[in-house]
Amino acid sequence: MTSYDYDFFVIGAGSGGVRASRIAASFGARVAVAESYRPGGTCVIRGCVPKKLLVYAAHFHEDFEDARGYGWTVPAAEFSWPKLIEAKDREIARLEGIYENLLVKAGVTLIRGRARVADAHTVEVDGVRHTAKHILVATGGWPAKTEIPGAELGITSNEAFELKHLPRRVLMIGGGYIAVEFAGIFRGLGAEVTLSYRGSEILRGFDDDVRRHLRAEIEARGVRVLLRNEVVSIERHGAGLRARTSDVDITIDCDCVMFATGRMPNTAGLGLAEAGVALDENGAVIVDAFGQSSVPSIHAVGDVTHRVQLTPVAIREGQALANTLFNNRPTTVAYGNIPSAVFSQPPIGTVGDTEEQAIQKYGRVEIYQASFRPMKHTLSGRAEKTYMKLIVEPASQKVIGAHMVGPDAPEIIQGIGIAVVAGLTKQQFDDTVGIHPTAAEEFVTMREKVLRGF
Repeated sequence: MTSYDYDFFVIGAGSGGVRASRIAASFGARVAVAESYRPGGTCVIRGCVPKKLLVYAAHFHEDFEDARGYGWTVPAAEFSWPKLIEAKDREIARLEGIYENLLVKAGVTLIRGRARVADAHTVEVDGVRHTAKHILVATGGWPAKTEIPGAELGITSNEAFELKHLPRRVLMIGGGYIAVEFAGIFRGLGAEVTLSYRGSEILRGFDDDVRRHLRAEIEARGVRVLLRNEVVSIERHGAGLRARTSDVDITIDCDCVMFATGRMPNTAGLGLAEAGVALDENGAVIVDAFGQSSVPSIHAVGDVTHRVQLTPVAIREGQALANTLFNNRPTTVAYGNIPSAVFSQPPIGTVGDTEEQAIQKYGRVEIYQASFRPMKHTLSGRAEKTYMKLIVEPASQKVIGAHMVGPDAPEIIQGIGIAVVAGLTKQQFDDTVGIHPTAAEEFVTMREKVLRGF
């Protein structure tokens, strides 16, 4: 029998890699993890966790204004970007320590350094070779920049968390969730923000009503949104930058250009293709339902694959793989009806089909909608509106999609997601007593329907 240094060698100590490592170790596997940066991965170190901390910070601007409507006398507030980043850094360091301790307590060997797959059973870390029965690639993704003249003058989400000063004028290139989230962050903290997107509407892939509603809300907050607009070059202009666009009449002067134009699988330099691992056109590892690549001993989970790019999904995939390999329990992940959120301002919560997807599947669907002013703003005077939508399949009467834009949308959709995954019907929603007064009760009180589709 072939002897290996480890049963399981994981490349990347992010959410998926750490979960797979810990679960595998709990089943008695000898496990090592190689990490070239900091344990915690994108989500913890330079992704969803620090981003949400900055979202919280950006909300205080409105909170101070809203407090006046409730009788509070609020003196002029002052904001310090360096103090925010310092506080963020302390929290991220704390979480990094927790991730490292989780590995140590599980009996996992943490190896610091850049790893490369040498062959089907060998990983090389800074010149030292380690053999393993199974190898897991969990290296996540990396922000992409549009290849235009002057792109090197712009930043990505990676650098946005490390800026020494808050830019006075920000140009956001892109229209996806990262673009709208950071547009809200910078605007809420006081910057002038322009968002340039080449598409006809922001947030491609989301429900069209949700997309339109959010754009109207972020524009009302002062974000300038340019649709069907493409930045073609960036150059230095005085003390700042100047961006030229596909519309010859529009140039944008700013102090910071941020690319939010997607993320690419982080596979460059890993030696995967040389080891025989099949990659797609974007460099993602192609895997089967069990996370196995074209090389049976090499596996992949998380954003480095061609599947769903969400942290909770990577965690599920890591645990499923550990069960498959070391617990004699082949396990797959269900990718349907995954709840998700966009921490824009206001935020989005969504689960299940969009209206467009539902019509493609069923031809005709029932739509229930509500749009209203949140109770909080009846005294604050803010004009913001919440939008909620249910999509129902007529024959079974199952709720197949639920979408919300408004305060607490992600928190509310988590609960609604359980109902959608369980296949509950509209009647069962209606039979549920609402909690009053809340926004969430609208999901069980919507009665007026419209039929859409063909």
